[in-house]
Amino acid sequence: MTSVEERAAGSLEALRGELDAIDERLLDELRRRIETCVAIARVKKEQNIPMMQPHRIGKVHDRAAAFGTAHGIDPAFLRNLYDLVIEETCRIEDLVIKGVS
Repeated sequence: MTSVEERAAGSLEALRGELDAIDERLLDELRRRIETCVAIARVKKEQNIPMMQPHRIGKVHDRAAAFGTAHGIDPAFLRNLYDLVIEETCRIEDLVIKGVS
């Protein structure tokens, strides 16, 4: 391997290390988001509030799309990503409200 190739490989490894650290923070924030949703579910259960709040889902989607537009990320991608996040948090909230978790 030439010195140019070695520097490029070193840069790639450094960038991959940076990406791994970002992924760790992203996953930790996702965990914190789920924990907050569990707390929300407990409040909903105590106050007899329905789990599904369609207006709230719309706000989350709109905020994600606006973030995408402002930061050069495809808004449709972020809406799709939040579809997955919301689906999982709704599943967890439902379990908490039903007293399963």
